[in-house]
Amino acid sequence: MSTDGTDHDAGFADVLNGLTLGGGRRKRKKKAEQDGQPASADPADPVGPSGQEIVDRAAWSWTIPSSAPVVTPSIYPVTDEDLVADAQMVRPYAWTRGRTKSTVDLRIETMVSTSEHGENIEALTQTEHRSIAEICGEPRSVAEVATLLAVPLGVAKVLLGDMAGLGLVIVHKTATGGANKAHLTLMERVLSGLRRL
Repeated sequence: MSTDGTDHDAGFADVLNGLTLGGGRRKRKKKAEQDGQPASADPADPVGPSGQEIVDRAAWSWTIPSSAPVVTPSIYPVTDEDLVADAQMVRPYAWTRGRTKSTVDLRIETMVSTSEHGENIEALTQTEHRSIAEICGEPRSVAEVATLLAVPLGVAKVLLGDMAGLGLVIVHKTATGGANKAHLTLMERVLSGLRRL
């Protein structure tokens, strides 16, 4: 409050309330009642027989000039492809429940195939597991599975790791199975094969 009794710290809501239709009339009416003057003394503020304020709606009507250009909004129909594309942006990460690492060490070139248990469609409760089981009917690499599912490689690794943990897919050993010695042995065999040519 200031020294003259007025409130200069009016909040945003108070300012907006003053901008509503008839907001100024209500304030003038309230002030007139406090000063002892009749509320209907203001000719611009007529009061009906029930004591309610009568608002002249014609004074507040909006008119559109006839010279104003007619603008139609650009509305494009939503297609099924748009919905599928939007769903694919979110859904793969929901499949992994936010996990980014697989419980099984899977490389890009690791081959996976559906196990006998995974071929039983009734045993597969999740749709993504069904899709992977169909794709891995023949041995495929992790990269191929990710490409055919149209999901990021990390998502495919997590899903394949889950399925391997449930025994739904078989993870085949790779030539570079993790040990450097095996990798070196493979390179020596390739080199000796090239020399024999």
